[in-house]
Amino acid sequence: MTAPTISGDIAPPDQGPAVVVEGLAKRYGDFEAVKGIDFEVGAGETFGFLGPNGAGKSTTIKMLCTLAKPTGGRARVAGFDVVAQRQLVRRNIGLVFQDPTLDTYLTAAQNLQFHADLYDMDRATVGSRMEQVLQMVGLWDRKDQQVATFSGGMKRRLEIARGLMHSPRVLFLDEPTVGLDPQTRASIWSYIDELRERQNITIFLTTHYMDEAEHCDRIAIMDQGEIRVLDTPEALKAGVGTDRIQITTADDDAAVAALHSVFEMEATRSEGKVTINVAEGERFVPRLFAELGVPIHSVSVARPTLDDVFMSITGRTIRDAEASAGDRLRAATVGFRGGR
Repeated sequence: MTAPTISGDIAPPDQGPAVVVEGLAKRYGDFEAVKGIDFEVGAGETFGFLGPNGAGKSTTIKMLCTLAKPTGGRARVAGFDVVAQRQLVRRNIGLVFQDPTLDTYLTAAQNLQFHADLYDMDRATVGSRMEQVLQMVGLWDRKDQQVATFSGGMKRRLEIARGLMHSPRVLFLDEPTVGLDPQTRASIWSYIDELRERQNITIFLTTHYMDEAEHCDRIAIMDQGEIRVLDTPEALKAGVGTDRIQITTADDDAAVAALHSVFEMEATRSEGKVTINVAEGERFVPRLFAELGVPIHSVSVARPTLDDVFMSITGRTIRDAEASAGDRLRAATVGFRGGR
């Protein structure tokens, strides 16, 4: 990807949203990965795509970053059309891929220098910018060490620094913490939050971790190639309006039937638990034990979370959705290969 700095080229528009998507679609053979979605991302916003693996999140990012051509609709990033103005889009974005793309036989500084050369950055500014971004992610003292010696978290932080080298207007993070342990995930997010405070930049990220979506100003929940809902995390959780009670029982089928017949409640079964949503859950639990008529082994009560939002919208947990998405993708891949 050739990406010189924007000086001397068409200047990016100063007004309007950072990302505008209208009817964006992507099809692979008979498989619709993205089904005509619409949304906008404001300048300076941290915007999240939340959903299971296979929902279409990464495909959407690839189209927005000009790495995949849409089969329908259109999109503008940093004010430029992703099809008609691909180079101008690329000059104004940074991208951290889901899969590692660092040259591990090079040092951290050499990886950033190579990126600066690709973007034809002013040589007089490369050194100071490199120090700035490496200081930001806590790797300045490791700049001359070979990347092969870095931990997974350090590599991810270096990739974020690399994506910032050329001062992009929009930074895309595709599953930035996938495969990392919880402690490292939390550390990465502290750097992302600091980045937002220190840099005038729009952050667009995908994740299937519900807790990570809490860092976003707004999130779009995506499932089976469609955006099911888009709002702030607080508004989405408030929309559920009930507490979540999960029970394990001696007979889940009988428990689901009893909840319907005794309490007139619809329950869902997932991950070995029976789930219901009720107002004032803690006050309802004593009635549950007294009247259900099925032995209860355990019970938990929780305020609404984004997991509850996802279940209320799709009728499944995100883990169940990931399993079914994987089945659909494998079936589509077999069908596509067979149709060649």
